[in-house]
Amino acid sequence: MTARGGRRGPGARWAATALVCVLAGGLLAACGGSSGPANSITLYNGQHEQTTDALVAGFEKATGIQVNVRSDDEDTLADEIVNEGSRSPADVIYTENSPAIQYLADKGLLAPVDPSTLALTPSRFNSPDGDWVGVSARVSVLIYNPSLISKADLPSSVLQLADPRYQGKLAFAAGETDFQPIVTSVDHTYGEAATLRWLDGIKANAGSNVYPDNETIADEVNRGAVAFGVVNQYYWYRMRAEIGASNMHSEITTFAPEDPGYVLDISPAAVLRSSRHQADAQKFVAYLVSAQGQEIIAHSISFEYPIASGVTTTQPETPFDQLQPNPITVEQLGDGSTAIDLLKQAGLL
Repeated sequence: MTARGGRRGPGARWAATALVCVLAGGLLAACGGSSGPANSITLYNGQHEQTTDALVAGFEKATGIQVNVRSDDEDTLADEIVNEGSRSPADVIYTENSPAIQYLADKGLLAPVDPSTLALTPSRFNSPDGDWVGVSARVSVLIYNPSLISKADLPSSVLQLADPRYQGKLAFAAGETDFQPIVTSVDHTYGEAATLRWLDGIKANAGSNVYPDNETIADEVNRGAVAFGVVNQYYWYRMRAEIGASNMHSEITTFAPEDPGYVLDISPAAVLRSSRHQADAQKFVAYLVSAQGQEIIAHSISFEYPIASGVTTTQPETPFDQLQPNPITVEQLGDGSTAIDLLKQAGLL
């Protein structure tokens, strides 16, 4: 694992490869022909299989452009792109969270996204410099087992996770890139010293319940091995879809409205400046935020929120417009380096 990464996240375990080549459709006619004789692009994918597979299949069917997918943890992929430099085979990178892509933007490795593509997503969910576009969103929640802790006894603020009364009851995944935005949000609100004290407190409270990823947290809470944990909302909904409502022994709730632990995570995509297939790469990114791409997200069992082209989810979860997350911006979340440094100082990475 490189300097930016912690434990490898679910993107590494759910490696997705989509190599279907089909006849070109209407989108190809609308966007123009392919920029390369191979009529293919390479996607570095840090997103989940459920999301990426469906979007790649839809794009290939609409355009006839083949997408070769290389999946891994988003921080690992970002580091590889930095190390590969102009030799990188990647044309597009697609991640779960914005910091990994912003890290590449800050190094000047991303091409500007076409303005017409950026216009499909509300500007607050895009790169402030136009280097990447927001595709979908998830929100942090508390997952808890009512047989072990009541909803009324859960913390209402993220700072309360460090309260000694939760010792042995808390689970979190320090190495998950999903956890980094929460750390950044706490630091942005309370400062470095308070954040380090908080990290020390939650480390002590979690004890042996510091897990490698959010799926493990969801499983352990659901089976009653630990009382509660912090995950993104879609892990709970996805688990329910996979194992059935009758096997669900956990519930989810949020921190208080606008609490620093109540964070909206944006999943973005970008074109590499070094890409040798710029036109086709731009088409793929445009497809992700088009009505067609967003409808795939809206109906998929990824349980992510579509945020572009005016599309809303069809899944039975809290409507996107009813969420009340902390107002921290994607620009303030930055490249994740502050969170990583704080986690290292706390001995959690």
